[in-house]
Amino acid sequence: MTLKTGLVMEGGAMRGMFTAGVLDIMIERGLTFDGAVGVSAGAVFGCNFKSGQNGRSFRYNLKYAGDSRYCSLRSLLKTGDLYGVDFCYREIPEKLDPFDVRAYQENPMPFYVVCTDVDTGRAVYRRLDRGDRSDMDWFRASASMPLASRMVEIDGGRYLDGGIADSIPLRFMERAGYERNVVILTQPASYVKKPSPMQPAIAAAYVRHPALVRSMATRHVRYNSDTAYVKQQEEAGRVFVFRPAQSLGIPHTESDRGELLRVYELGRTAAEARWEELMTFLGRGEADTSASTSR
Repeated sequence: MTLKTGLVMEGGAMRGMFTAGVLDIMIERGLTFDGAVGVSAGAVFGCNFKSGQNGRSFRYNLKYAGDSRYCSLRSLLKTGDLYGVDFCYREIPEKLDPFDVRAYQENPMPFYVVCTDVDTGRAVYRRLDRGDRSDMDWFRASASMPLASRMVEIDGGRYLDGGIADSIPLRFMERAGYERNVVILTQPASYVKKPSPMQPAIAAAYVRHPALVRSMATRHVRYNSDTAYVKQQEEAGRVFVFRPAQSLGIPHTESDRGELLRVYELGRTAAEARWEELMTFLGRGEADTSASTSR
């Protein structure tokens, strides 16, 4: 009996370049999964895994991360979004570094993103099959950090960063029937999340959304519980985890190309070093290595 395999991708803003490095090795070696879920950066970078676009996350981040249209205080003050919505979710994927919508649609692998419902403070799991502008709104919602982004309104609902409610949705994948899961984390095993020092500002900014404020106040508790659960499942042999050996040491809005490249290469190196272990865990022979390795 073949077990359903799942891929779980944590967020972490530019720490997600580690995830991008791991994913590109998987793309190059032809690895597939039965389903995937991404949170925040894990969603907006991870969608390139479903479309099979090797190197795309790495490429556009290195090219545009220092561009004020991509991420800047100016954008935050002018629009309410630190990351420019039109540039990041329209101009880049539609013109400057096109997202392969057809390839995304033709890949049968279900891809889910996690968002936080502003009115309930709870996680919303949305399956995205089209990769079009409508789906891009959900990707954006999953990555919309509180205080640094406007709420994203979709079909009457209001959403922010999925990491608020569920940073590591391993349990979600298990409930959905995925029995062998690969989890990509962007913090080392020793990391323990602490209460946010921004909680007073969050409480003031979202005073009309008490459920969201409560969810933010307890985020660290859920996160630490999630990482403990991941370790438990890993030790039981039910989960395979990629994580950096130590803190990646970059801020959420890192724009230095050298630092982004460093973190990306750490992800690639981690995937290469443990490839045989991964194949054994998934119960597969060596995956197809004939795919393009250009980037």
